[in-house]
Amino acid sequence: MLKRITLTQFLVSRQRDKSLINADLRLLIETIARACKGISTRVTKGALADGLGSAATKNVHGEAQKTLDVLSNEILLEANEWGGNLAALASEEMEDPRPIPTHYPRGEYLLLFDPLDGSSNIDVNISVGTIFSVLRCPKTDAGAYCDPSEQAFLQPGRQQVAAGFAVYGPTTLFVITVGDGVYGFTLDRETYSYVLTHPDIKIPEDTQEFAINMSNARRWEPPVKRYIDECLAGSDGPRGKDFNMRWVASMVADVFRVLSRGGIFMYPRDSKLKDGRLRLMYEANPMSFIVEQAGGAATDGTTRILDLQPSALHQRCAVILGSKNEVERVTSYHRK
Repeated sequence: MLKRITLTQFLVSRQRDKSLINADLRLLIETIARACKGISTRVTKGALADGLGSAATKNVHGEAQKTLDVLSNEILLEANEWGGNLAALASEEMEDPRPIPTHYPRGEYLLLFDPLDGSSNIDVNISVGTIFSVLRCPKTDAGAYCDPSEQAFLQPGRQQVAAGFAVYGPTTLFVITVGDGVYGFTLDRETYSYVLTHPDIKIPEDTQEFAINMSNARRWEPPVKRYIDECLAGSDGPRGKDFNMRWVASMVADVFRVLSRGGIFMYPRDSKLKDGRLRLMYEANPMSFIVEQAGGAATDGTTRILDLQPSALHQRCAVILGSKNEVERVTSYHRK
């Protein structure tokens, strides 16, 4: 039987053997993973813990919050604000960044997270998850860390030092990158530890599977419509092969499927969502970092997502990511 490698062992090896991360970043990732265990437990209990239904509140985007949206946000805030490795946190559910309270030590990192991605699926028992991104807090010319206001977070995605997501499905999976590939860990419910089960994930360059919300087809831009029409034409069309469509409406589940067996995930801009729907800082950047580290590609249709310069904390963008050759095909249609 192969030796089981836990998340802690994996992170220690990245710190000690490869010098890819320092102790603070290792502890931060472990803290996030621990918080995800707590969220997983609440999601699993569902109605047994009064976790379903609406919280009767709205987030900063004007979207109705689920009970577990609010709870997941609180779990991540409480887990991460006292450890001494963060300067501030930002959540998709909050309008402004949350600086670390003055009675706690302040660290060098900034954490952004979507506490419960796909929460509209909670009540129908479909996979949901948590997405996170880690940046370094900028320094002043004097070498001190900047005030962790919104401006400090507005860094292009290529400057991320770590990113990851959890999927709360039949099993709880924790997927991370620290810049040397993508690795997946499964939560062992008996030992309550994360065990490496998906080492060095690689996305096939070609695919016969796409994920997109077809109900928006009437609003798509011509390049997206052209690509999807070619997929739907199957073996009788210009691609000469049949495609399957998959759409979970939880980004974490759709992206994990792409990581597992290839595919392309698309939430493009259209005539209604002119800036796209997904949030650049909380969803597009971390997922693009992960996908690129697994050999895939990620673009907004014209520009590599990790090269986009954010102008606002809750900025939206179009997302096309997954198998490299398929993403390049869609991008080439936009160029034409």
